[in-house]
Amino acid sequence: MSYKINYKMLKNSSIKEVTKEVTKEVTKEDILDIQKKWANAIINISTIYLNNNNYVDEALKSANELYAYNFGEVLFKPTKAHKFQFRPTANEAMSYFIGYNALDNGYIEDKGFAINGGKGYNNCVYNNHNIIIINGIGIAMGTYDFTCAKSGSIESAEYTFGYKRCSDNKVRIFLHHSSLPYSPLE
Repeated sequence: MSYKINYKMLKNSSIKEVTKEVTKEVTKEDILDIQKKWANAIINISTIYLNNNNYVDEALKSANELYAYNFGEVLFKPTKAHKFQFRPTANEAMSYFIGYNALDNGYIEDKGFAINGGKGYNNCVYNNHNIIIINGIGIAMGTYDFTCAKSGSIESAEYTFGYKRCSDNKVRIFLHHSSLPYSPLE
């Protein structure tokens, strides 16, 4: 990701603008940091929900910090989406995370992943299979485990996330593909 810095230079009593390209690629440390923030956001949103407080505001704040919807297109394929498998807009993503009934125009199939359909999560652990950096963007693939706050059961999902540095110099998610592990028919 590159961004521009404008310098104004004085030359013969006139001001001339010079633009310099500065590139700072996403690092492995950036990715590990945002994964930690994402996991903590899921736990925080669930905790606030389970304490009957305003989890919607926390989810909106987290989404703005973690996802690049305000900086360009985002490719989002949620884990538990059937009829609306892809979520190209921030509103569609929020429907998935907080539940269809928590905002206008949500999808009825969305029960609120971040609140585990009302049961909440008290832990989320990333298990990276690999992280690669290509042309300034980062891609991570692996599994993550979610612990249900009510039952203590652990559910695993598989993910591929893409990370880019946005124009405000923060690393955000621009690609989120998540699915449940394959279960062969017996």
